[in-house]
Amino acid sequence: MARELIFTNMNINFFISLITAVFIGGSAGYVGSLMTTKKMSLAGDVLSHIALPGVGLGLLFGLNVSLGALGSLVFGILLIWWLSLKTDLSMESLVGVVFVLSMAVGFLIIPEEDLLHALFGNIYAVSLGDAIVAVIASIAVLIVAKIIYPKMMLACVSEDLALSSGVKTSKYNLIYLFLIATVVAFGIKVGGTIFTSAMIIIPSATARNMSNNMRQYSIFSAVIGLVSVIIGFTVFSFFSARLESSAIGTIIALAGIVFFAVSLAFKNR
Repeated sequence: MARELIFTNMNINFFISLITAVFIGGSAGYVGSLMTTKKMSLAGDVLSHIALPGVGLGLLFGLNVSLGALGSLVFGILLIWWLSLKTDLSMESLVGVVFVLSMAVGFLIIPEEDLLHALFGNIYAVSLGDAIVAVIASIAVLIVAKIIYPKMMLACVSEDLALSSGVKTSKYNLIYLFLIATVVAFGIKVGGTIFTSAMIIIPSATARNMSNNMRQYSIFSAVIGLVSVIIGFTVFSFFSARLESSAIGTIIALAGIVFFAVSLAFKNR
């Protein structure tokens, strides 16, 4: 009876994690299309690691890991944004500086036994409350991203043209970074930094090879992120007896890579 209860709880947690990851994957793919357009794809990977100090503090003090990650990301993003106003360095360079700081602090304070889950996640640690908040946050990210998309596209084409049209690029860059932070914070519990990095970078890179216009690009990015998650969880379910719970982020990333490889055929037509 006790064993059956354990398996039932694991199945429920698996389903809760799947729902969470589907919404996070879709929103991450959509927002990631902006990141690729802005030639900041690697910043998605870097920003996911800026969450590590917050994850460590959450683990040390028994707080919600996602909220700890969000707090760390907000602080890191505000620091990056403030530095961008004070220097002429590129956003990528500033993100890199904060990345090194966050990695160093994160590895110092995260307990060794929890480090694997911080990097790769734990699908059985996602509660119903986590899922509900993640779904709401993902929907909010999609709505805000859709609103700012035209202005961000204009800034990508020409920052001078955007400024002359009244678009405050620094303001929208900050909003954009907050969207990335939200996706990372609520996805990190499912698949760790591996999952969130993969869902921001790979779907958008894949969609770029398959798209003929920006509308297709953004939609394909979201769909590929969502489908990669479903395939990743399906593969994991077949081999769950042989795999650790932290393997899910890696499997989802590999599913995304397969899509990317297939997309090269479209690009080379």
